[in-house]
Amino acid sequence: MNVFMLAAIFACSMATEAPQKSRTITQVVKLLQDMLEKSQKEGDEERVIYAKFKCYCDTSEAEKRAEIKQLTETIALLESQIEELMGSTGGLSEECAKLKEDMAENKAAQEEATSVREKENKAFLAEEADLEEAISDAKEAIEVLGKVGADQTKSVGADHEQFMAGGIPVKGALLLSQIQGALKAVSSFMTPKQRNTASSFLQAPFTGTYTSQSAEVLGILKNMRDTFEKNLEEARATEKTQKEAYDKFMLIKEQEYSEMETSYEMKQKQLGGNDGTLASTKEQLAISKKQKASDEEFLDLLLPMCAEKAKGYEKRKILRANEEAAIAEAISILNSDDAFATFGTVDATSTGATQAFIQLRSVHKHVTGDVQTRRMAQNVLQSAGVKSARLSKVAALLQASNPFDIVLKEIAKMLELIDEEGKSDKVNLDWCNKEREENEASLKEKKAEIIALEEKIDELTDTIENPETGLKKQIADTEESLVQNKEAQTSQTAERLEANVAYQKDIKNIVDAESILKRAIKVLKVYYDDLEKKLAAGEAFVQEDPTPPEAWKGDGSYDGQKGKGGDVISMLEFILSETSKEENAAHQEEEQAQADYEDSMTTLKKQEAASEKLLAELQETLAEKEEALLAAKEDLKATTADKEAIEAYLLKIKPGCDFITVNFDLREKNRATEKAALEKADGLIRGTPAYKAAVNEATVESYGDCKEPCVADVEDVKCKACMADVTIPAYCAGHEGTKGC
Repeated sequence: MNVFMLAAIFACSMATEAPQKSRTITQVVKLLQDMLEKSQKEGDEERVIYAKFKCYCDTSEAEKRAEIKQLTETIALLESQIEELMGSTGGLSEECAKLKEDMAENKAAQEEATSVREKENKAFLAEEADLEEAISDAKEAIEVLGKVGADQTKSVGADHEQFMAGGIPVKGALLLSQIQGALKAVSSFMTPKQRNTASSFLQAPFTGTYTSQSAEVLGILKNMRDTFEKNLEEARATEKTQKEAYDKFMLIKEQEYSEMETSYEMKQKQLGGNDGTLASTKEQLAISKKQKASDEEFLDLLLPMCAEKAKGYEKRKILRANEEAAIAEAISILNSDDAFATFGTVDATSTGATQAFIQLRSVHKHVTGDVQTRRMAQNVLQSAGVKSARLSKVAALLQASNPFDIVLKEIAKMLELIDEEGKSDKVNLDWCNKEREENEASLKEKKAEIIALEEKIDELTDTIENPETGLKKQIADTEESLVQNKEAQTSQTAERLEANVAYQKDIKNIVDAESILKRAIKVLKVYYDDLEKKLAAGEAFVQEDPTPPEAWKGDGSYDGQKGKGGDVISMLEFILSETSKEENAAHQEEEQAQADYEDSMTTLKKQEAASEKLLAELQETLAEKEEALLAAKEDLKATTADKEAIEAYLLKIKPGCDFITVNFDLREKNRATEKAALEKADGLIRGTPAYKAAVNEATVESYGDCKEPCVADVEDVKCKACMADVTIPAYCAGHEGTKGC
């Protein structure tokens, strides 16, 4: 508010209440005073509001700066953890890769050893079969040669009568055949020299005079048999040794592979845990960075806003102070004696009226708007009731009196175009229906998948994050249990050690006490035993004092503290006995405490092992669930993108498909009406005498120089020969039966 406003208010007040001059001034002054009070009140309220706002600015700035500082530290810590996890993951990946390589090499070694073993076994079996067959053949040959007396160890000679008697040559021939077969069977195992000897034996006549040569062959066969048997025995021994070496090698390799596989699986689990932790840590890092950016953005907006508010507040304070000063000054002026004297002599009135006339103009627009067959065709086209550019074009052609052929050609083109449009609309309608049906089915499927994925994500999130039963809560509880278990073990071990130290100290004190007591008892016993002996021998001291104390006897001998000494000894012995009992009790208590400690530690160790196993299982399950949750989120993102793409596609084709779906029947109906109108117009045009005359005239003109014969009879040979530009005989020669030939 400024002085000009005050003047306006003042003038208004004076104009409305001129008959009551003093009252008017009083009201103006009162109004100004109210304004001053209101300004001061608003200033006070604004100070309170600004103080609150300033407090909000200061508090928010301090909180956000503290949060940013904390988030910066958290981000640095998370980045460090991520680096450590990535380093650990890299190391584990290298170890897994090395284990995988070693496992592959181990498998390859096993396969190679198995392949070698199979080849060795196959070779052995083949060699064994060959040797067994060779031994069998050699034995058969030896047996057959033995029959002819080649074996000199027998009593029958080679010229035995069974081979030389009448009728025996037949048997001899059969035996010779057997010998030849047996020797041929083993000849492949002979040396060249042995083979020559056997061949000469077989080629010689079979008589009793070949004893020496057959004996030599028999010797060769026996040597071969023995060699084969020895080779077979060595081959079997070698096979056994190789089999044992192979089994031992495979056992070692399988154990190595099993150990590597176990290590590999363990490292893979660690990798899975690292991946889950890394994903969680990265997510926390992203959230922290986002929160920090949000806080910084908030601070960037807050500080200028607070500064602007402070600046505006200071400016308003100055304006308000100026305003209050002006109002106070106006009040002082209006309240002066001179002002009252002046206002009392003034009569102010104001009247006036103004009128404005608006003249309107109105603008009026004024809109002005042969052959019977052509008019009929035009009427048919115009009365079709369809707004068609094609019908309008044909009507225009008729209006322009174009030749009939042009009109009919246009009608034919339009009829063809109508058919093409109908086919195109049908194709478009079918395509729209098919696309919509397929995409809406796919959209429905995607929506169902999204609901299922969202339910799965909710379920996995609850499994992981539930504050009471979630995996993270279970892991935290298990870790807390492990911490408490460790603390219990530490505290119990410390207590046991402290108790044992106290026990050792107590036992030492007890033993020392027992030693002291034993020495004291021994001294007293020695003394009183010696005193007893002296009293018995009358060697005790004589008391010369005329008034002996009570310790002296009536005979003047000194008895000392013998009675009390016995009591002391008894007391010392009792104390010694109790001390011994105390020592035994201390030993028993120590043993019991040690046993209780060991039992407690065993229980705690078992609980610790169970908790560590449970923690590992929970962490593994957490990693699996987090991986499944991440995969579900990725699937949800991809499915949502597919759904949105389908929706966008359906939205894209919606205008065209809606149009063709809604208007297809109407367009079909309009095309049918338009087609009927065009066909009817075509028929009317073709049925007119003018069209027929025009067609006839065009036909006559087409005859050219042959007009005269062709007009007379177009089927006559004169017309046809003329049109073919040949002679009549020539035409008749090629077209027998033509009229006039």
